[in-house]
Amino acid sequence: MEDAKLTVRAVERALDILLCFTGASELTLTEIAGRVELHKSTVHRLLASLEGKGFVMRDSSTDKYRLGYRLWELSANLSKEGDPGIILLPEMERLRDQLGETISLYVQDGLERVRIQAVQSNHAIRRVAPVGARMPLYVGASSKVLVAFAEPAVQEQLLASAEWPAGLDPLAFLQQLSDTRRAGFATSVEEREPGAAAVSAPVLDRGGRLVAALAVSGPANRLTLELMQEQAPLIMEAARRMGTMLR
Repeated sequence: MEDAKLTVRAVERALDILLCFTGASELTLTEIAGRVELHKSTVHRLLASLEGKGFVMRDSSTDKYRLGYRLWELSANLSKEGDPGIILLPEMERLRDQLGETISLYVQDGLERVRIQAVQSNHAIRRVAPVGARMPLYVGASSKVLVAFAEPAVQEQLLASAEWPAGLDPLAFLQQLSDTRRAGFATSVEEREPGAAAVSAPVLDRGGRLVAALAVSGPANRLTLELMQEQAPLIMEAARRMGTMLR
């Protein structure tokens, strides 16, 4: 039993090491050890195992590690038939061309939201939206949508577990969720990031289940609250069309 626990712990630590590369292309042994909060000797052994299986590579000239080709092989085998990020991309591009701003698609993952697809605005001044970015579920237009239209357990877990920042009232957030459900969309102005604004609507599949949040974002001085409210029907209609494309 103890051996099994040690094996599981080693697997979890190895996965934590791979997750270190979210948002970082290369890392030193010291940087990785600091991120996973493990001794460098332990991290070195785990990296050696990952390197042996092709999941990480070490650059001998810089002594830095990066993700290996085996991960790309695995990702190539992901089914694209049910991937909303692939299926909905043409509709996202159409909406970008219609509204001119950056279009993003978010899904819930635990108490965070993850951007799984993005189409960048053509404006010189724009809000760049990297795919894979993670953000908390307690702030932002897309967070409101993902919580408001999710199963009740998601809302309960968020309210019970989230480390609410100073100045952010959970009761006020609950009211925003109610407003979002009633209106069918949510807006945010400089809630998560200074100078940024966003409007979001739910993408529901044919069975009425929440799949993702469709968001339009841009500079707050261009994407004003009044403009977002005007554009909301177009965004909700785009989200409705997207939902009909999903099983």
